[in-house]
Amino acid sequence: MRQYFFFSCFLTVLALAWLPAQSYHPDRIALKSIPFAELGGLQSYAFGVHEGNWLIVGGRLDGLHRRQPFAAFDQAGHNNSLLVVDPLSRQSWSATMDSLPEDLREQLSATNSLFHQEGDQLYIVGGYGYSPHEEDHTTFPFLTVIDLPGLISAIKGGSSIAPFFWQTSDEKFRITGGRMGKLENVFYLVGGQKFIGRYNPMGPDHGPGFIQEYTNQVRRFTIAEVEDLPVVQFLPDWTDEEQLHRRDYNLFPQIFPDGSEGYTAFSGVFRYDADLPFLNSVDIDPNGYTVNYDFLQYYNHYHCAGIPMYSAEENEMHTLFFGGIAQFYQENGERVRDDEVPFVKTIARISRSATGEMEEHVLDQALPAYLGAGAEFIRAPEVATYDNGVIRLDDLPNVDSLLIGYIYGGIQSEAANIFFVNDGTQSIATSGVFAVYLLGETTSKVEDGLGGEGLLLRLFPNPVNNTFTLEFELTSAFDTLDVEVVDSAGKRVFFTRLTDRLPGFQQFLWTVRSELAAGTYVLSLSSGGHVLGRTRFLYGF
Repeated sequence: MRQYFFFSCFLTVLALAWLPAQSYHPDRIALKSIPFAELGGLQSYAFGVHEGNWLIVGGRLDGLHRRQPFAAFDQAGHNNSLLVVDPLSRQSWSATMDSLPEDLREQLSATNSLFHQEGDQLYIVGGYGYSPHEEDHTTFPFLTVIDLPGLISAIKGGSSIAPFFWQTSDEKFRITGGRMGKLENVFYLVGGQKFIGRYNPMGPDHGPGFIQEYTNQVRRFTIAEVEDLPVVQFLPDWTDEEQLHRRDYNLFPQIFPDGSEGYTAFSGVFRYDADLPFLNSVDIDPNGYTVNYDFLQYYNHYHCAGIPMYSAEENEMHTLFFGGIAQFYQENGERVRDDEVPFVKTIARISRSATGEMEEHVLDQALPAYLGAGAEFIRAPEVATYDNGVIRLDDLPNVDSLLIGYIYGGIQSEAANIFFVNDGTQSIATSGVFAVYLLGETTSKVEDGLGGEGLLLRLFPNPVNNTFTLEFELTSAFDTLDVEVVDSAGKRVFFTRLTDRLPGFQQFLWTVRSELAAGTYVLSLSSGGHVLGRTRFLYGF
């Protein structure tokens, strides 16, 4: 049975009196595998978030699509349920779409849809899948708007889901493999394609054949309310048959050097001159688009989980990419080219400086398996962001390890190159969830010899309001574990002893005393006088 592996991060043993203020660098990250007993595998889905609960829509239940037209994107791999996930309680709920109209059912079970969340509404455009109505695979011509609070509540409560959708159709929405964003009051549909029929790697004129038309465009529209009804109005398209000829790529929000907000389309496929990814990128803002001819991206070419972060103090924009599929990877510190474009384990960062120069850096960490393709990063709701979703690096709370979100699902492959041998057993849609942490500058390895590989202390929520949860994982048994909380002066405000702890996942809940003053506190976990780890939290903010 395939396992979803994880790697650990480590917390340093610090003298309490010298805990300095934290600063965050995007390379200082850690991933922690979060066990979900009943969460299924999924890739290339759409999602929205309300009060920390995820709504998961569409996507595929299987791994990499097969080469044979009769087997590619089969109906058995459709996700025909709407899923709600609470990552803190590790619960999930689902609802079938049997009660919905046919057009809604078909689009909401599609894969590779374009989507964007604005406030409490999730906007979903297009997507590819089988249509019983058309008796063929197709790209759907719909825009669907979902009321997230209403739908999530209905799914969790087992009540009717029908009232929480609005749908309209237009040929401009018939897109799959593109990405969607919003700047000011304008929605952007960037790249992608229209694909009608069964996938066939031999081309459109072989077997049953298919229609494939790249949009080569940025399509724009607004939604206004007229007599209490939404009305879509399209704006002029931006067309570039060469540089916007992209699909299955990454579009991430950015803060540009002048402080303005926009997006960058990173890489994507396929070039006209070869069945290979683009290596350059395209910037998009309300005034148009600009092709970055002076920068080449060598890693993480297909859509994968990613995290955009910006430091206003340094005027530096950073975007992290996690795994996926790429033409290049690193081996023994050297860049290796593979024109079969394999699955990769690479975690890389692309940074833009105050002068607008871009550079790419491969992190020392790598994913523990061939993961990331078709996955999404789902940001934790309390993380500070700009209006377009970029994380505010300078405004994050002063803690040793900060949970900034999760990576869920995607394709897990057993090998780098499986396309030509793929019979459906070489890859899966993984159910794995990684919690993603930013580590402060003081965070490093714990003393060896007690906790095995060391402990990651996961304390949430942070800042703390009333109750917090502490989670960690032990690699060996302990007769006693001491949990201590002290204030900034070193005065103990809480102590308890946990007994008879076996190896494995551990959880501890503490309700803060009402008389505790607002401030910064440090929690330490120790055994026999040996500190296993410390973490800082804020209370009363």
